[in-house]
Amino acid sequence: MSLEIERAAATVWIRVQMARHGLTLTDLQAAGCFAENAPPAAPAPTRIYRNAEGQKWDGQGEMPAWLQRAVNAGQSADHFRVGA
Repeated sequence: MSLEIERAAATVWIRVQMARHGLTLTDLQAAGCFAENAPPAAPAPTRIYRNAEGQKWDGQGEMPAWLQRAVNAGQSADHFRVGA
């Protein structure tokens, strides 16, 4: 299921629950559901992959050819992961 479809389904569910319980947006705001001082989300951990030749990849974008060749040959990408 695509993210767009999942979001639409979640929105419908929320609207149904609000109607079922007689809740308004004002009720939810008063309950602190949309607090403006909410703590920021923790940043995603950075994943760094490095081979023996020192080539690196930060896990963003397309997998580099050196890592793709290793994976195609049966090696796990995690074998090249540096750190936790």
